Amino acid sequence: MPSDPLPAWVPARRRQIGDRIRAVRTERTLSQEKLAELVDLDRKTINRIEQGAYSTLLDHLLLIADVLDVPLADLVR
Repeated sequence: MPSDPLPAWVPARRRQIGDRIRAVRTERTLSQEKLAELVDLDRKTINRIEQGAYSTLLDHLLLIADVLDVPLADLVR
């Protein structure tokens, strides 16, 4: 079980991952709405992932990486 509260580095890493997703998404000229549609998620969920405010599923990250055509490792490095 994760500790409660989470160590400070966990939300910081989530924000870094979200920043990378946002950077690639904007580079690909995709809106949050379009990315959400392509991965079958709500736009608000995409926004929360990009803001690092949401502890997302690995499955969601895999789908996002696939749609953005980048290796998952590039998003979570």
